[in-house]
Amino acid sequence: MAQPLFDPQQLPIEAIAGEAPLPADRLQPDWLRQRFAGLPPNWLPEANERALPGRAEREPTAASVLVLLVRREHGLTVLLTQRTAHLTDHAGQISFPGGRAETYDQDAVDTALREAEEEIGLNRRHVEVLGCLPHYLTGTGYCVTPVVALLQPPFEVTADPSEVAAIFEVPLAFLMDGANHQRLSVDLPGGRRTFYAMPYEGYFIWGATAGMLRNLFHFLRA
Repeated sequence: MAQPLFDPQQLPIEAIAGEAPLPADRLQPDWLRQRFAGLPPNWLPEANERALPGRAEREPTAASVLVLLVRREHGLTVLLTQRTAHLTDHAGQISFPGGRAETYDQDAVDTALREAEEEIGLNRRHVEVLGCLPHYLTGTGYCVTPVVALLQPPFEVTADPSEVAAIFEVPLAFLMDGANHQRLSVDLPGGRRTFYAMPYEGYFIWGATAGMLRNLFHFLRA
């Protein structure tokens, strides 16, 4: 099992991002469709992560994740997974369904849909793809395309026990509120690293997943 370099939950909170929450009308499916279909707004993505020692020399590995916005009666939620503890990269972390691209994938969207089918058993017929966010480079050497999509219940999901320990949902309104975005830092052999965390109930959302959620937040609030 890959041992983490540090425990992010033991780090002090350095700052709270603190931006105002997104207006409720921007958390509606019709508004989201229009935002992704229209001309891109003027906004700046979060800085990408610096590669960890030993990863900087390699060409980043292409990957995609599926940012699933579930249409619940009480409002949209974001479907997330907790990775199993024995994986080589991001073991035990909260993540979106997704993984590395394969040569037989048609494009980044196809990668995200295929990986969601493999990891959580989600049939792509339930998924309405809205669009993609900018690539996100992780410290572990992946160039990730976040594919944002609406997910219409009823649907079934079943975790692949070799990769996924848990599947859960977080209200989109909680994640799209800067008051819930903590900034943490840690000193490592390769230098000081700063990242975001968005703890929700018993789940600690941080690192690349929190960074991509910050980019969704910036994109929707611009």
